[in-house]
Amino acid sequence: MNILITGAAGFIGSSIAMHLSKNKNNRIFGLDNIDSYYSQKIKRLRLKELKKYKNFFFKKVDITDEEKCYNYIKTKNIKLIIHLAAQAGVRYSFINPSKYIDSNISGFLNIIFCAKKLNINRIIYASSSSVYGENKNFPLSEKEITKPINIYGVSKKLNEKIANTYQKITKINFVGLRFFTIYGEWGRPDMLLFKIFKSYFTKKKLYLNNYGNHERDFTYIGDVMKIINKIILKKFKNHKIFNICSNKPINILEILNIFNDNKQINVKLSKRHNADILKTHGENKKIKKELNFKKFTSFYSVYKKIFFWYKINKIYKH
Repeated sequence: MNILITGAAGFIGSSIAMHLSKNKNNRIFGLDNIDSYYSQKIKRLRLKELKKYKNFFFKKVDITDEEKCYNYIKTKNIKLIIHLAAQAGVRYSFINPSKYIDSNISGFLNIIFCAKKLNINRIIYASSSSVYGENKNFPLSEKEITKPINIYGVSKKLNEKIANTYQKITKINFVGLRFFTIYGEWGRPDMLLFKIFKSYFTKKKLYLNNYGNHERDFTYIGDVMKIINKIILKKFKNHKIFNICSNKPINILEILNIFNDNKQINVKLSKRHNADILKTHGENKKIKKELNFKKFTSFYSVYKKIFFWYKINKIYKH
């Protein structure tokens, strides 16, 4: 199958591209603008790994440019779009909100317009647990009312509304994935786990907001790969939305203490940031049932493997 992946140099995008490229019957076409929100070196390292696959092809394109997107896609006979490109970061959305409007909303619309013109009738897209906002009805099911408290969450909620609208007026079938704190190999350096690892190796100060008293529903990237593969094979109709979560939130300080038994990490605790959600905890019954997905990976079964991967690849230097 010919598959387009937007955000192919990002954490989730590159991981999915690597996974799908292992199937020689697939041809994977990746788009990314390789922006500087976080280390471009890490993005290029991911692309270097991807280019080892002869059935992976990459083009540097910004999804906010509909014409360039269309001109690239139109000759590729794409059957499925996995749309993962977006401006990430909750706190940054307070600093530069217009970038979230351009990339997350206009960019998504551009991808839909391209799909409509080219009769591509399947789009899997990234939503986020941020759409739930500061909610206490744990675990949060897909039926829960969404009340985002930051621009990033608002942009993801609007993506879901846009998908719902265009599913009704086009022949495109959508699957929206509400990701809950994805972690793993090739992860983002601005996310908690890799920030802890970097402080461990470089001895630089680690800053934790709300004095570390946050809980996050950590979800392993390996599970995301398996789930997307199952979604591709199942071919859902209309518009489906799924939580992608382990349903086992962990306190941030608990994770820090795993790596800081001998107090090697210099931790600076500070008050809560207005953009931060205190706790994320999703229900995963729906995805388990509809995909016959048996079990999510326990954080405690893989964190050592990720730590040694990070150390061997010396990611802290990038």
